[in-house]
Amino acid sequence: MNELVTGDAVVLGLQPARLPSRALAVTIDLAVLLTVFVLLSIGLAVATVTLDEAATAAIAVATFLLVLVGGPVAVETLSHGRSLGKLACGLRVVRDDGGPIRFRHALVRGAMGLVEILGTFGVVGCIASLVSARGRRLGDVFAGTLVVRERVPAGRTLAVPPPPPWLIGRFAQLDLSGVPDGLWLAVRQYLTRMNQLDATVRASMAGRLSADLAACTGVQVPQDVPAAAYLAAVVNERQARDARRVAAGAGRGGPLRTPVAGPVPNPSNGVSSGARPTEGRPSDAGTPTAAPPEEKGTGSEGQATTGFAPPA
Repeated sequence: MNELVTGDAVVLGLQPARLPSRALAVTIDLAVLLTVFVLLSIGLAVATVTLDEAATAAIAVATFLLVLVGGPVAVETLSHGRSLGKLACGLRVVRDDGGPIRFRHALVRGAMGLVEILGTFGVVGCIASLVSARGRRLGDVFAGTLVVRERVPAGRTLAVPPPPPWLIGRFAQLDLSGVPDGLWLAVRQYLTRMNQLDATVRASMAGRLSADLAACTGVQVPQDVPAAAYLAAVVNERQARDARRVAAGAGRGGPLRTPVAGPVPNPSNGVSSGARPTEGRPSDAGTPTAAPPEEKGTGSEGQATTGFAPPA
């Protein structure tokens, strides 16, 4: 299962789920819920055998609502949109912008599901899902949610698409040192899978990621550049800088050369003292080296001095 979640817990690389997979997930969820409801009803019937019929009916209704409505709401809230059936089918409930759902989203979906799935045996839900371009039922429409596929076929390596030619090199002066690695990963994943996203989600994610990138660089996104093209151009600029950095490092890290013979400056007087010995080879120790000539100066009385003071 491939999934990427940005810093805002926004899921990338997803496609809207269609009716067959959603129907299978709902069937699995209903089978589990009905099993739990039957077992719990039997236990409550044994425990409340001494109560009157009104109390027994009230407990039965409360159990029905608690299991068949409260159960899915609690599961989707705690699992951020993954029920047992959706987990088995590789589906997930997200917000329209790709973010994780909250309790209110799950509550609206559960309340509407009681009517369009349980009340009409799924007829209304199937019709709404077939009519909707994104496969949403009424509960998704009112809750502002979307059921998506979160499984991506394994073994596929997608490359980041190149930016438009007129944008290459435009952001060469942009400071990218403040962009965190997590944001780079989110941008790259978005660019590689943006064609798999719904058009509305794709535009929303591009705007959000470009705004985050502009906030890190301190430079606003140009008005004449689309958000997705801006992201591609900035990623291309960073890749170009990395390539230049690697090339420069390889040029400096070549094999060390053996020094050749040549004049070596004498640090004491700046005069060359002869040939430089080769590394790993001793110099001609037997040959005495001439002492450097003494510097002549002028004494206080204008006479030449040699730097030697005779004994008094």
